[in-house]
Amino acid sequence: MLKLINIVGARPNFMKIAPLMAEYKKHPCINPILIHTGQHYDQAMSELFFEQLGIPQPDINLGVGSASHAVQTAEIMKSIEPVLMQYKPDAMLVVGDVNSTIACGLVAAKLGIRLIHVEAGLRSFDRTMPEEINRLLTDSISDLLFCTEQSGVDNLRHEGIASEKIHMVGHVMIDTLFNNLKKARHSLILDHLKKQHVLNGDHFAVLTLHRPSNVDDQAVFSRILDGLEVIQQDMPILFPIHPRTRKNLTQSGLSSRISSMQGLHLMDPVGYLDFLKLLSNAKLVLTDSGGIQEETTALKIPCLTLRDNTERPVTVQMGSNQLVGNDPQKLIDGYRNITNGKLKTSQIPPLWDGKASQRIVNIILESV
Repeated sequence: MLKLINIVGARPNFMKIAPLMAEYKKHPCINPILIHTGQHYDQAMSELFFEQLGIPQPDINLGVGSASHAVQTAEIMKSIEPVLMQYKPDAMLVVGDVNSTIACGLVAAKLGIRLIHVEAGLRSFDRTMPEEINRLLTDSISDLLFCTEQSGVDNLRHEGIASEKIHMVGHVMIDTLFNNLKKARHSLILDHLKKQHVLNGDHFAVLTLHRPSNVDDQAVFSRILDGLEVIQQDMPILFPIHPRTRKNLTQSGLSSRISSMQGLHLMDPVGYLDFLKLLSNAKLVLTDSGGIQEETTALKIPCLTLRDNTERPVTVQMGSNQLVGNDPQKLIDGYRNITNGKLKTSQIPPLWDGKASQRIVNIILESV
């Protein structure tokens, strides 16, 4: 029996762990143990994602909660160590690049537990991003590294990771997307928005913003609003707003400016199926999220990424993603290129076929 601990901590992790937990059920020789660090502080949203994605309830919830990067990472490490010493797993699997990923990975490595990293090798080459540090460090101590795109494989080889540890498998988050598209079609969120007169047709954009580089600096946030002000006059923008972003808006005094934009509609965060409904029906997505760049690529929805770099270059090379940074003119020009039909034909990257979790589990069984 292979005792395999699986770590989740924040919302992006849930979409990545869901297809793996489902795949484990097909293999009686695997004993999967799910541990939620509790890094994501919105418990109601956590439970909603678990329910909608069919993820079993965690065997353990460490309940760490929100804090600074240093405090949160330290608390996760302190909490996970006795759990690992009690369970003595054969391996630990971590996903993505959040603080839970590196915190649990470090403890596992120091206890001599084999570490598996799903979504390995992605690089923005911007070390001011906390996620970039988490990615680099997790990859350097992992025993099995599963990549979503060729750039990940190339980066790991360049960093000196042994080739036998590296596997190109596709993307588990795209497994989740394809598995849930049919269910998402039954979401009533668009009907509700039309009844509330937020939307009066099918032409709308979706916006997400949460990165500190965009929402913590009032001057940067204001430049982004300069671009959005033009777009919202032409097309309604739905903005499910991250709690951190809402707080910064209130403190910065930009709330009144947003209130004056009739076409920019702030919404509370929504569940996975509702968000997938919005995403798959949008004419345009504006985001600073890494995962949303990938989801829009798989859906072939035009995406403007409000960053100067991306650790997911395949979304620009093959997909419908454009980098516009926080320059309002680039944002407006990108929007006009989309509405004028000047986009290149997008493709879905290799192995983004909904079967990544199968490949991962098969390799784990052969290797651990």
